[in-house]
Amino acid sequence: MKSTTAFSLLRVFRAAQYSEQGIRSAWRDEAAFRQELLLVLLLAPLTLWLPLPRIDTVLLLALMGLVLVAELLNSGLEAIVDKVSPDIHVLAAKAKDCGSAAVFISLLMLAGAWLALAGPALWAQLGLGR
Repeated sequence: MKSTTAFSLLRVFRAAQYSEQGIRSAWRDEAAFRQELLLVLLLAPLTLWLPLPRIDTVLLLALMGLVLVAELLNSGLEAIVDKVSPDIHVLAAKAKDCGSAAVFISLLMLAGAWLALAGPALWAQLGLGR
């Protein structure tokens, strides 16, 4: 009989493989995910470069992650809705619209927080602040 530690490690390994497949699938099939990931790859190093309080940096990085999580969940929701309801249906449209709204709200949160927290620091680093 396998030990619970070995079994748990195998489960974690398999979960990581499924996660990788999901990320690869989103990159391949979802233009919005590619755009948002590229945004994060641009903003994350810039955020780390700025002289921000640690809590601000953590918050901004977490919000970047939230955008990606929301997009992945939205993509999964859209895929299952399309599988279950290939025809146009009011509830299918509602589900897709709510998923899209979640992504939009996460992007608004990131934009607002980044402008409020990192914007002034970036302005100062560029020598444009007073």
